[in-house]
Amino acid sequence: MSRNPPGFSSPDPVPVGQPLPHRKVIRGWLAPLVERRTLRAIALLVFDWLVFAALMAGTVLFMSVWAKLLCGLAAGFMIGRLFIIGHDACHQSFTPHRGLNRVLGRIAMLPSLTPYSLWEVGHNVVHHGYTNLKGVDFVWAPLTREEFAALSPARRALERIYRSGFGPALYYLVEMWWHRMFFPRKTYMGTRRAEFVWDGVFVTLSAALWIGGLVAIASATGQSAWLLLVMGFVVPFLFWNAMIGFVVYVHHTHTAVQWHDDKAAWARAAPFVSTTVHLTFPLRIGAMLHHIMEHTAHHVDMSIPLYQLKDVQRLLEDTLPGRIIVQPFSWRWYFDTARRCKLYDFGRRCWTDFQGRPTSPCAAAA
Repeated sequence: MSRNPPGFSSPDPVPVGQPLPHRKVIRGWLAPLVERRTLRAIALLVFDWLVFAALMAGTVLFMSVWAKLLCGLAAGFMIGRLFIIGHDACHQSFTPHRGLNRVLGRIAMLPSLTPYSLWEVGHNVVHHGYTNLKGVDFVWAPLTREEFAALSPARRALERIYRSGFGPALYYLVEMWWHRMFFPRKTYMGTRRAEFVWDGVFVTLSAALWIGGLVAIASATGQSAWLLLVMGFVVPFLFWNAMIGFVVYVHHTHTAVQWHDDKAAWARAAPFVSTTVHLTFPLRIGAMLHHIMEHTAHHVDMSIPLYQLKDVQRLLEDTLPGRIIVQPFSWRWYFDTARRCKLYDFGRRCWTDFQGRPTSPCAAAA
């Protein structure tokens, strides 16, 4: 059921074939729905942290290996939920208070060992500023056939793993967290700031306390330190990497989604709508992910809080029929997408396999 404010009137649908309204016009439609609520935001953060803490306690208190494993996997899922909250705070959309958002964002991102300031630059400025623009946006950016052929055999093998459908955890762990989040070289970030270093120190010390605490508890309770480290740290952290790697992959990889290597053509293609997928799930799984899969709404206006995304996404799909990619999720669709979306041909504007053969329709120029 819609929770639109009293007196709110939805704009008339824009018929297919008519030009897409300017982004500022669309944001004007959404302005009455962008309401940030401090108490609701803090309650969400506290709830998710309590559940995460309880699951971490389960990895210690349960004696069964299977129970520890289940708690570790569920804790990894909660890391993902907490990260989504931190992502919202990083966009200044979580509460109305900028300073509070920065504090809550760091608290929410702590279990994922994500330095807040590095994510803020890489995600807010680069990814949102230039979504699916080759050479700028680096998140799951596809290679061309020529670029792939120029790689070393080992690097080609790694790219095949990344694009196999089974590679999101490895991709995010290596390409995003290790290279761009954990004390990144200037090659990857382009600049150095004291804030980057201090946020890196903060998450490193947190990881050391996390690991040290598990070792100390193992010694005090007579449990295997290695078992507790695996179930209480390695499993949650790897699950989180798989979760976020999957999420960012399906947000912008689809046979109907284009990438661009020309900034002018990219701008004409209304990338805030055309490069983003709304992936739908049964059983309220989308709500369990804090509605981050209502991703078109988020790219149209980053100031929309996560607890408003569902209503805004519905409004956009009703008002802009035929423009938004809506994809029901299934594992069959996912692995078919992974099979088709290996490389990208920017001349023909289509996805290809590793041999350069088209696997999606060639798109018309914007």
